[in-house]
Amino acid sequence: MSGPTRALFLLLSAAILCVPSMAQVPIDPGDPPNPAPIPEFYGSSLSVIEQEINQIEKGEVKVVATSPGGFPVYAVYYGTKENFHSQANYNSAVAARNPVYYARKDSSGQAVVFFLGPVHGQEVEGMVGLVNLIHVAENGKDHRGQEWPSLQSKLDRCRVIIVPCGNPDGRKRCPYDSFVGLPVEIMTKYGQGTRTDGSSWGWPGAKSLHPMQGNVGILGAYFNDDGINMMHDDWFSPMAAETEAILEIARSEAPDMTVSLHSHHQKSRILPAAYVPWFIKMRIDTLTRRVNHRYASIGLPSIPDEWISLPEVEDETFPPLTSFNLISALHHVSGTMAFTFECSHGTVTDTEPAPMVSYSDILDIQLHLYEEMLDYVLE
Repeated sequence: MSGPTRALFLLLSAAILCVPSMAQVPIDPGDPPNPAPIPEFYGSSLSVIEQEINQIEKGEVKVVATSPGGFPVYAVYYGTKENFHSQANYNSAVAARNPVYYARKDSSGQAVVFFLGPVHGQEVEGMVGLVNLIHVAENGKDHRGQEWPSLQSKLDRCRVIIVPCGNPDGRKRCPYDSFVGLPVEIMTKYGQGTRTDGSSWGWPGAKSLHPMQGNVGILGAYFNDDGINMMHDDWFSPMAAETEAILEIARSEAPDMTVSLHSHHQKSRILPAAYVPWFIKMRIDTLTRRVNHRYASIGLPSIPDEWISLPEVEDETFPPLTSFNLISALHHVSGTMAFTFECSHGTVTDTEPAPMVSYSDILDIQLHLYEEMLDYVLE
């Protein structure tokens, strides 16, 4: 952006940000403070994202939605959007036995990759990664000053869409900028929230009340200010503007690959999608192994090959053990190879071993994932 366009964009962004929002949740007395010091390159706050957005020159920035709390949901676009000569939605094209009716693609076109930043506001690791990815796309280096010429070159060869934060409401309320070295229970408390009696909703209990309204002490950062968890919205009538915007990006861009960035206290890994065709599961399995091998080769915590297995067919039992979530929906509106990536938080736990990762490790986990994804689609 430049000139009048940039000025108008900044003016509109400022106007949006003036809308009142639910305040940040205070840290309870007795809970640990934010870890300190957090390196400058490890920025994930809304103000850091805003600062990175305002410095973009090579990419195109759009506000694709406004959260219930009044915050913009940004999408950054690199590369040229091609004309796919679409004459049907993806579902209808598949029913016609040819996805070309939805998007005509061949090897002469650009690969399209969609990086969806965390829809759970406490999962800051993906926001850190995507802020640094934008910096690589713009400047060739991350915020540590480390150069990534190969990654930048691959970004330049693709159509890339980056949503640095899918849930600005949740990120605003989260009082922590990192969970490195903190007990996993702290992440759970402020991420998934508490009941009015102070007890933790936890996982998967935080999904048992949706929207998360009523019996709520701390509204966890999982949710936007309306209590919507975008991973489990109503796909036939979305309750959140953020969800509609995410699905519209997939629908209009027809991405070849989509990652939804999340975090957990275990080793970083890709999770497969449910309720998608078997060939998509096989491709995700291949990518999972490639990412793990890359991590192992550079000394990052990795999942052993024997831990990786293709998922079984869903719905063989009652009640079903998997849900048709945002990842499934992203595939079914666009045909994209969509998956969840769970990054290590760096939290500690007494019940099971957790990988020890530093701030720099977490950023490397993110950036090497992105490069392996680009390698895959470019091949």
